[in-house]
Amino acid sequence: MPEPTSTTAAAGLTGAVILVLGPKLGPVLAPIVADYLLIITGALVGSSGAILSYIMCRAMNRNFISVIAGGFGSGTPTAAAGGGAAQPQGEVAPVSAAETAELLREAKNVVIVPGYGMAVAQAQHKIWELSQNLIKRDKDVKFAIHPVAGRMPGHMNVLLAEAGVPYDLIADMDDINPEFPNCDVAIVIGANDVVNPVAKTDKSSPIYGMPILDVAKAKQIIVIKRGKGTGFAGIENALFYADNTRLLYADGKEAANQLISELKAIEGGGGH
Repeated sequence: MPEPTSTTAAAGLTGAVILVLGPKLGPVLAPIVADYLLIITGALVGSSGAILSYIMCRAMNRNFISVIAGGFGSGTPTAAAGGGAAQPQGEVAPVSAAETAELLREAKNVVIVPGYGMAVAQAQHKIWELSQNLIKRDKDVKFAIHPVAGRMPGHMNVLLAEAGVPYDLIADMDDINPEFPNCDVAIVIGANDVVNPVAKTDKSSPIYGMPILDVAKAKQIIVIKRGKGTGFAGIENALFYADNTRLLYADGKEAANQLISELKAIEGGGGH
């Protein structure tokens, strides 16, 4: 059955007006009423979009008018990235699923940082399965959520709730940031700009001043990525080049499956 829309609602109201006012006045006034209904509906949709944009701008520490007029930062992301922003030094270090499983086996505190990449891979169920595996091993597991991770505010919360993640395991940015220094392993799956430390260190960066998750302070960081692409801002992520970061190149769902299998293999092989 098709979902009702503003057009069908207007048509229904038009019919109701005709029935109430009769065949003479009804056809004259009904279109006017229907037009008003469409105008009101459009205004509600437009204002909702504006409110959502304002919320995202506040979360990114950006001026709403500046973003509407000129984009994310000072100019386009590509231009800003090439306009004096420092490039990360060194090379990224890859890691295998087996090596990551060993790190997780030794860890006590694990923080999982989901982003848009998790949504694209539809990996939330597998990530929760991996988390349950860790919890059964007496690991302290939490999910760290940035306000604008994903397509819209609350996107990650919805996906994790859909997967069955308990609400008390989900922490927002302000609550989780002080805990990263005590985090043994942070797993970043599909998040990019919201964990990029240059937002705090490089004034020439287009994301400078944007609040971020302090993942860089974790003892070990595993970043799950399909490739070497950049985030929305179009800049390299300095976190990926850090000495305590390793990249596990895989689709989010595939990576979670690999880690679950490797942890089971360790368990079967007498690991603790």
